[in-house]
Amino acid sequence: MKLHTNRLILREIENKDLNDLIKQANNINVARYLAVVPHPYTISKGKWFIIHCKKEAKNKPRINYEFAIELKSEKIFIGVISLCHVNYHNGTGTIGYWLGENYWRNGYMSEALEKVIDFTFSKIKLRRIDIAAFIENRPSNNLIKKFGFIYEGKRIKNVRAKSTGKIHDHFMYGMLKEDWIKRKIKRK
Repeated sequence: MKLHTNRLILREIENKDLNDLIKQANNINVARYLAVVPHPYTISKGKWFIIHCKKEAKNKPRINYEFAIELKSEKIFIGVISLCHVNYHNGTGTIGYWLGENYWRNGYMSEALEKVIDFTFSKIKLRRIDIAAFIENRPSNNLIKKFGFIYEGKRIKNVRAKSTGKIHDHFMYGMLKEDWIKRKIKRK
């Protein structure tokens, strides 16, 4: 499966991504605000993640979509964006993401997030998306708000970052399909 934006390809994670995955994820500045990404990010962790993603891609119905973010111009892996915990009965799912530090503040995650939101509502036909960010992660919280997610609360001491062992509070956000559609119409 592949999704395209102007500058990116969002695709299944492949064995060829191992070296770039390790290069991008093995950075404490990337890992410190992520619940499940360890530091250091070793070859064995990278291999496990790729195998895990391949297994998840085979599930029917599919519950987790882990997309490699590939920069079209350089044909390299620069991060991951996921639609996880898909519940078809409830019509819900959760988005998570990370990007290699050298690619921050270029609008890449905005492109990827917009495409995954569209995919979630138009192809998967979910009715709601959840998303969360550690409260200290201002850029991620700002991105979430920019896309119109509604702040729904703060979970205190909710998660321990695997990379640092530090316990973080989470800001929780949600978006309904009808709100996304209204937002898209306004932007046209």
